[in-house]
Amino acid sequence: MKFRNPIISGMNPDPSICRVGEDFYLVTSTFEYFPGIPIYHSRDLVHWEMIGHCLTRNSQVKLVTGAPNCLNIYAPTIRWHNGVFYVIVTCVNGDNHGNFLVTTTDPTGTWSDPLELPFPGIDPSLFFDDDGKVYYHGTDQNVYLWEVDLKTGSAIGERHWIWQGTGANNPEGPHIYKINGMYYFLVAQGGTELCHMSVIARSKSLYGPYESCPHNPVLTNIGRSLPIKAIGHADLIDDPMGNWWAVCLGNRPLGYPFRHNLGRETMLAPVRWENGWPIIGENGAVLPEFESTSELPEYKPKGYVPGSAVHDRFCGDALHPSWNYIYNPVPGLITLTGSSLHLLGNAVSLSEDAPKTWLGRRQEHITCTAQMTMQFSPKEDGEEAGLTIYMNPGHHYEIAYTRMGGQNVVILRRRIGSLQAIEAKIPCAANHLTLYLACNRERYAFSYAADEGDLIPVGSGETSYLTTEVGGCFTGNFIAMYASGNGKNCTVTAEVISFNYDPIAE
Repeated sequence: MKFRNPIISGMNPDPSICRVGEDFYLVTSTFEYFPGIPIYHSRDLVHWEMIGHCLTRNSQVKLVTGAPNCLNIYAPTIRWHNGVFYVIVTCVNGDNHGNFLVTTTDPTGTWSDPLELPFPGIDPSLFFDDDGKVYYHGTDQNVYLWEVDLKTGSAIGERHWIWQGTGANNPEGPHIYKINGMYYFLVAQGGTELCHMSVIARSKSLYGPYESCPHNPVLTNIGRSLPIKAIGHADLIDDPMGNWWAVCLGNRPLGYPFRHNLGRETMLAPVRWENGWPIIGENGAVLPEFESTSELPEYKPKGYVPGSAVHDRFCGDALHPSWNYIYNPVPGLITLTGSSLHLLGNAVSLSEDAPKTWLGRRQEHITCTAQMTMQFSPKEDGEEAGLTIYMNPGHHYEIAYTRMGGQNVVILRRRIGSLQAIEAKIPCAANHLTLYLACNRERYAFSYAADEGDLIPVGSGETSYLTTEVGGCFTGNFIAMYASGNGKNCTVTAEVISFNYDPIAE
């Protein structure tokens, strides 16, 4: 089986995986975006489809503003036991790190309301031992283990501090496995930047002492001249044929100096066992392409495949699964009519950290295009609707149709930290516009067409300024449609007729 990384592109960090028979299920972190925690399904580990989300109701989670890209939904773990799927996760709301659990018997359906857990720290995981006991393990500066009652969410007994990794900073994302009678403890460390890695230890007893693997770290791309960097935060899984695999996060820098704009993505590597220890990938490295001796039957998804082209005409009563809100959706701002999408701008601008009229999808390819066609006629100064490439409130570029000084104009605006400027302003009297974004390694370029005329270039901005290393934290760039009254509610609605996202092979 030959495959390329990433297997799930765009912002999909902290992957966790489980298997039920021939079916694999995978979840990733979502931070301030809603719905929370996408669920992906596959049968060959290479071809994935999005089958839903765990957090789809405002009653399940309250996403908070402040320190964008650094808060809210962290590092979920998915496990299956006795017919039930469990997803355990942290919601970081400033100083409060609340851990909770949601469950379902059907991952394509709805998930339960959260069961709050009393355990401190972040990056929780669950381990079901052979004796029927269940254990919570996570990080609270260091890694710990605590028995848990999954019916009540209460802790049983005392907390146990166990193996802390090999000494690098920021131990995170711990997972426990029982393989051939031995307990294996996998931990990420080194921080989630270029020094990220995963290390492993084993013991005959759950509480240890644990023996560190002699060739730790078992997973890292440190010191390798590879186009994938920051490999770590892994989870292990076996397939129905007895082969083992690792899913992990990594990023794809645009060039040197290393800067990445898509966020941390989900990677896959084969695992072989030697002397009771895992050898992941190519001696611990994750390559952009692997040739594996495993031959799982090719899976052909029937639903939405991340990384594929999407041409959305907004028909029906449900949004395409690739769309996301920032924070919990505000009723009335974004509405499906059955044949189009209506955006009613509130007073919040793109540069404010608050719920806004914004509907975005992950930028999944370094080279791609996006096109939005809408009908909109602003009546008051400040009313605008447009298309943005968006990292956070302090870092975004957009093309918009707005009203300034009593005149309707197409503008190109760029925000880079505390610097903001309107770099182009073109008078335009059309009601029907197409806004166009072309993305590559060097630039984000914007064009527009009025009343189905030819595309007119407006301007561009450097890709490097919309990267995690320049202005981000834990997420990647989103391509979003938006509307705003920039200080007051809009008096008119933007009607979006269509949206196209098309990848371009480099």
